[in-house]
Amino acid sequence: MTFSRVHFVRKFVAVGAVLFSACALTVLADGIADYYRQVPASRDGIGKSYMGREIAQVMGFQGAQWLEREEREQEERGDLLLRELALKPGMDVLDVGAGTGYYSRRIAAFVAPRGKIYAIDVQREMVDILSTVAKQPEFSNVRPVLGTEKSVALPDGVADIAIMVDVYHELEFPVEMLASITRALRPGGRVVFVEYRAEDPNVPIKALHKMSEAQIRREAEQNGLIWERTANTLPWQHVVIFKTK
Repeated sequence: MTFSRVHFVRKFVAVGAVLFSACALTVLADGIADYYRQVPASRDGIGKSYMGREIAQVMGFQGAQWLEREEREQEERGDLLLRELALKPGMDVLDVGAGTGYYSRRIAAFVAPRGKIYAIDVQREMVDILSTVAKQPEFSNVRPVLGTEKSVALPDGVADIAIMVDVYHELEFPVEMLASITRALRPGGRVVFVEYRAEDPNVPIKALHKMSEAQIRREAEQNGLIWERTANTLPWQHVVIFKTK
């Protein structure tokens, strides 16, 4: 084989490799686009959508005081939510997007003394607040966890139930997070979505921070969760409960 022919063959192989790589990247990009799409960012969104819904911006730790507002109990009726969760002593709970621990603190007594609450947040400042909470004797079963945008950062099968209170609509990677939550649950575990009702225009919350029951079910079922029931006992929020397989 002459030099020119060798050069031609090498160039052909190199070009083929580039074309193959380009095709592979196209397939990968198309696969990603199947569930996440770039959209024009709205005022309260991140410019990324999932199943037709723009993902909302995360409320920063600067809003911690709002999470602890005096009127929250009246607006949300956390007592009714806790009743819907049917918590029992010894149960282990994932509080995903726990924030200041508003619900972690309330759950603590229901699952004590052996049950644990993994209070998970992606913001270091919130986890620092949770760590302060966990130092109090009555909340010694609270376990603060610094998660990531894609993971609850916990081993498989450590909990019986996961709750997300006004959190799911802000998850930047809902597919990955639901997979991570499911892995962290024991077989037959429950995943509870608590979201402000998008169907009700009288709920005084920004549109991107509300979700319809239909949208919650569509997204959860797409990710392998099995709908169990929906409770509409809260003043402003859906409580949509799923089981893992």
